Amino acid sequence: MTEFSPALQDVSSDPTPTTDSDGIAGHPRALTTLFFTEMWERFSFYGMKAILLLYMISPVAIGGLAMEKGRGGIIFGDYASSVYLTPLIGGWLADRYLGTRLAVLFGGIVIAAGHFSMAIPSIKTFYLGLVLISFGTGLLKPNMSTMVGQLYVKGDARRDAGFSIFYMGVNLGAFLAPFVCGFLAQSAMFGRVLKSFGAKPENSWHWAFAAAGVGMVLGLVQYVIGRPRLRGVGERPKRRLVAASDEKSDMLPLILAAVGFVVSIVLLRVFLGPDGVKFSNAMFPSAVGAASGYLTGVMCRLRGTEFRQVLVILILCCFSTIFWSTFEQSATSLTIFANDHSRNTILGISFPSSWYQSVQPAFVILLAPVFAWIWIALGRRDPSSPVKFSFGLLFVGLAFVLMTVAASRIGAGRVSPLWLFGCYFIQTLGELCLSPVGLSMVTKLAPLRLAGLLMSVWFLFTAMGDFVAGWVTRFVNETDMGSLFGTCAKISLVAAVVLFVVSPIIKKMTPADAHS
Repeated sequence: MTEFSPALQDVSSDPTPTTDSDGIAGHPRALTTLFFTEMWERFSFYGMKAILLLYMISPVAIGGLAMEKGRGGIIFGDYASSVYLTPLIGGWLADRYLGTRLAVLFGGIVIAAGHFSMAIPSIKTFYLGLVLISFGTGLLKPNMSTMVGQLYVKGDARRDAGFSIFYMGVNLGAFLAPFVCGFLAQSAMFGRVLKSFGAKPENSWHWAFAAAGVGMVLGLVQYVIGRPRLRGVGERPKRRLVAASDEKSDMLPLILAAVGFVVSIVLLRVFLGPDGVKFSNAMFPSAVGAASGYLTGVMCRLRGTEFRQVLVILILCCFSTIFWSTFEQSATSLTIFANDHSRNTILGISFPSSWYQSVQPAFVILLAPVFAWIWIALGRRDPSSPVKFSFGLLFVGLAFVLMTVAASRIGAGRVSPLWLFGCYFIQTLGELCLSPVGLSMVTKLAPLRLAGLLMSVWFLFTAMGDFVAGWVTRFVNETDMGSLFGTCAKISLVAAVVLFVVSPIIKKMTPADAHS
């Protein structure tokens, strides 16, 4: 077997997985540290995300940027996809130079700087903030998940459950954030408070962005305090020089990355004309082209079991893109539906439309322990990862069947918020079948020296889904949203059936100790 050897090869000892069971629900104590670090990072991320599109499309009179909805959706899609694309760089840096533990620290610092940049009322600092958050997330996100996987020995039955608990931390932050940031950004009450202190009420959006930054700082403080628990996990790799012939052969992934970049630019020019190579149109597709070329080069260096393991990861990642392109409508088309077509009152009490972004995380917090228990209780009968993925696609498709019915009723006026609550509940069932299981699957199948890179690949395919979710906003028809929702439902349901049918083939390609 030809080994994939970087020019400076990692020779670090394996991470030190542990049988420690003194933490949350019998899991390693380090899981608690990672749980709360991720919770605060996700607070900062989802707090800003809940109001980002609304800020861009709101009138200048109330502090917004007054963008057309289609343009705002495209910018949102570019940003949302970039925070899942940059992990390719973050994973590579961690694998080669930083180690996952240090990469998380640096990433959190850059993320906080990005949110505080957006707290300054300026279009330049707005875009600067988006860029900083994107790169900071690239360092932090894949390496957090990689460290969770490194807490467990191979074959540890607690792994999927551990990721479900970790995922609950993600959603605890996502649940709290829209309440805080949405209140600061959209509440008339907070606007009056600002006015009473002589501040401009229309700058309330920027106070919300600052609150997201404070959340990230709290996460960093918690991470530094808890780092002793992570001793032996995520260490910087030790390195040695390898032969010149190996160094030359390692150029193949880089050469193919350049080829992929050029090919994507050419295709954009052919199909979209001169506008296709503008930065706003070409940034994401060209990055995906380069990443695809690099991955092809990596795959060419693998043989036997490792090749099959990575191929399984890539196959399931492709299906995850379909899932996320539908699921992430919650931040685009469903946000517009909530703002323009939903009756945003409960028991006569009005609430900001951004608060809907807390509904889904609330369901995850309630259901994640249930799913964690189910995966353990099933034991040998635990469904394989492909089957769990197919259930995820099935549920997200059914959620949009429900929204298709809801959209058919907007002609009579604003509809009940229960439609969105029902949609988010069904989506959550799908999310818990796919997202934590996908993270766990990557840590089980990825060769150790490629762990950071392949976790980044998982987020790359998530980025594709986010990009599509933002891009389709241009097709939102205010009087016929059912067409978009119906299309999302059909695509997801067909993908669910296809994956369920081929899951036995994928299972055969998977090592016996990584089936579930």
